[in-house]
Order: sequence, then structure tokens, then C-alpha cells
Amino acid sequence: MTDQFDLIVIGGGPGGYVAAIRAAQLGMNVACIEKRSTLGGTCLNVGCIPSKALLESSHHYEEARLHFASHGIKASVSLDLPVMLQRKDKVVSDLTRGIEGLFKKNKVTWIKGAASIKGTGVVTVDGKATFSAKNILIATGSEVMPLPGVAIDEKRIVSSTGALALDKVPEHLVVVGGGYIGLEMGSVWRRLGAQVTVVEFLDRIVPGMDGETGKLFQRTLEKQGIQFRLGTKVVAAENKGKNVALTLEAAKGGGKENLTVDIVLVAIGRRPYTQGLGLENAGIRVDDRGRIPVDKHFQTSAKGIYAIGDVIAGPMLAHKAEEEGIAAVEVMAGQTGHVNYDAIPGVVYTWPEVATVGKTEEEVKAGGIEYKVGKFPFTANSRARATGETEGMVKIIADAKTDRVLGVHIIGPDAGTLISECVLAIEFGGSSEDIARTCHAHPTLEEATKEAALAVLGRAVHI
Repeated sequence: MTDQFDLIVIGGGPGGYVAAIRAAQLGMNVACIEKRSTLGGTCLNVGCIPSKALLESSHHYEEARLHFASHGIKASVSLDLPVMLQRKDKVVSDLTRGIEGLFKKNKVTWIKGAASIKGTGVVTVDGKATFSAKNILIATGSEVMPLPGVAIDEKRIVSSTGALALDKVPEHLVVVGGGYIGLEMGSVWRRLGAQVTVVEFLDRIVPGMDGETGKLFQRTLEKQGIQFRLGTKVVAAENKGKNVALTLEAAKGGGKENLTVDIVLVAIGRRPYTQGLGLENAGIRVDDRGRIPVDKHFQTSAKGIYAIGDVIAGPMLAHKAEEEGIAAVEVMAGQTGHVNYDAIPGVVYTWPEVATVGKTEEEVKAGGIEYKVGKFPFTANSRARATGETEGMVKIIADAKTDRVLGVHIIGPDAGTLISECVLAIEFGGSSEDIARTCHAHPTLEEATKEAALAVLGRAVHI
């Protein structure tokens, strides 16, 4: 194995492995250092992919148990949790092997171990082997944010990793944190039979989401049976062996309340993972949130050292890291890679799904922008009626003067797919008129997007 490369990527998650492959396509001699035994990072191994596998399986289970009868299908349904977990594991293993295959195909060298930067262009692995490169790209991702007073043991008090592998359905699961991860995992176990309570410090869930959409989302989850304790904090949690003793308190302070539950999932967010990277050896300092400052080309304060993904500012999303990784290596190759942060979608993979891109209505108001809003409910969409999935709406926000699309917020069936044309519209500076005059196949869920665009213009047809 050579010890000299054009580029060393530290981290084999979505940002890192995609950057490594793109750099190889551009003719670079590339190595990717990953301390896990498999590639794919948090997302593929213990995050995005296994959680979506369980969301899909649990959705099928709930559909068979509660909704098949309305379609004239009679079935006796029982849960085989071990098989469900095995399927999840197989999805993960198949995809990790797929990335290995892509590395081989593109001649990317995979170096297993923990990397540490020893200076500009020099990296050691496990404190032993030393490698050099013209450029280094940090793509080490993030880790679970700890909660003071609560010790995660991955048995009774779990992170998102432990929540993916519970050996039985808990009677009562408390999710600490009302963000994407907690709501998705809470939905999995609710569908499988758990009582789920979400404890959120703020007075609303998904705080970065468009306010109207967030309120509708909470009402939808409440109808499904999830309970919410907003404006509440967890001040202590003790594993009692067969249960967990929780101590709750109002976020503004006050009397304490005790609660005994089976499982506690801590999902209050994530923080950049830079432990042991040796940033100080290159003169790189992190900001007050532990993130690595970079310029518009993703270069750190040290020449030849770049950073992308969860370790820098911006939303902690796998696809954001991928786009940054591609842009960074294209810049290294003398091209003009860039990322449009106004066109980064976010999706909550509950059912119905929630998908957003661009500005919220609150952000538009705060910016003093004159705007128009168009909405269309899925209750008026023929395909949603045919499938029986009528919960939610499409909301489009456009500049009142130019009609340029500023933000789109969807709650409804397959919202994560529907958002794509709206991302494209924002990326190319499109207007609501552009969406409205685009022919959408009938009958499809996408027609709801067209109708919302027509509503911006005051001429929706089906409401």
C-alpha cells in the first residue's frame, strides 16, 4: 500500500465516501480512513438506513393490523420482532458491502483505523502507520448529544443506536427531544404497540420547521396516539433494572414530577465528532459549538485541510454532507463546486412524512419580504383519496413581487419524494407559475403541488 496520496478523506460516511469516489473520478489518488469495521458512517450503520428499514416494516405491520380491512382484505396479523430486526440488519449489511464495491470500482484505498492529523498533509492511523497527502478532507460526522443528569447505557436508557435494537416492544417509551430522530423512532415503537410520550424542552416540536406545518404535524402524531409533554425538561433518569425512574420539571422551573417507564430514548440532537483528530497539530480551532470553521471552498484555517458535513456549520443531514463533499473535491481539482443552502431539503420519515425546503413563513416575515402563500390539502387530491392517505397539505411560499418560490412545506404521503420538484424549482430560481404550468400526471400525489402553486396565484382548480 502506498503511503502518499493526492487526497486523504477522514471518515467513511455519506460525505466522506461520496467525496472519495468523486475525487477518484477526477483523477486523484485517494484514500479513505474509517475507524468502523464497515463503511457508511452513522447514517448507513446506525442512523438513516436502519431507522428507515424499521419505519417501513412497522408501517406495513400497522397497515395490516388496522387498515387492510377497509380495503376488503381480512388478515390475522402478529409481530415477529426478531425477523423485523434481521431484515433491518440485512439492509444495512447489503449497502455497506455495496460501498466497498464502489471503492474497488473507483480504486479508492480504504484504510481501517482511527486517523489523527499530525500536521499539514500528514495523517497517522491508530498511532502507527503514517500517510501523507496533498490535501486532507475531514468528514467525521457527529455523535449523540449527551443530556446532563442522564447516563446512556443502551439498555434502558438508549440513544438512537440502542433504539434500533430493542429486544422487545416497551410498554412505555419516553422520547427526550421532539426532533426528527426522536419522532421517527417514537413512531416505530408506537406502531409496534408501545405507549410513547415525547418530552420536549421547548413549547413546540421540530423547532426549525415552518410553524403552521409543525402544529399540523403535532396534531397528526397526537391522533396516532403519541403524547407530548412540551415545555418540560428531564432533570434525572435512573436505570432501576426493569424500568427507568425519570424526574421531570417544567422548563421554566417549578415542582418536580416522577415518572416510571420501560425505556428512555435520548434524542436531543447531535454534536460534531472531532475527538482525537489532532486538529490542534494543524492549528485548527473549533467554534463555541464544536464545529470547524471553513471558508466558502470548505478549507479550514490550515492550508490543504478541508472539512464538510456535520463537523461544520449547517444542518446535520447526509445529503448536505454529500453535496459539500463533491463541491470540496471539485474545488481541489480546479473546478467551481458550490452548494446552494437554500435548496437543501429536510424530511421527517414518519407517516405521513414531512418535507421542507427553503424558508419558513416565520423567516420570510422576519426578513420583511412581501409574500404570498398557496395551500392545497390532500383531502382534495384524487390519488390520496384512492389510497386512503388524505392527511396533510402542500404549502408554497412565493415572493409577492417576483413570484419566485421561497419555501415549500409538505406534510402528507410520500412528502419526501414530492419535495424534489420544489427543490429543483428553488435551485433554478423558479416561480410558482413555473410549477403551476408544468403538466403533472393524473392521478398523482404530485398534483397537490401543482394545485398549491395555482393557489399562490389565486386560481386553484380543485378547492
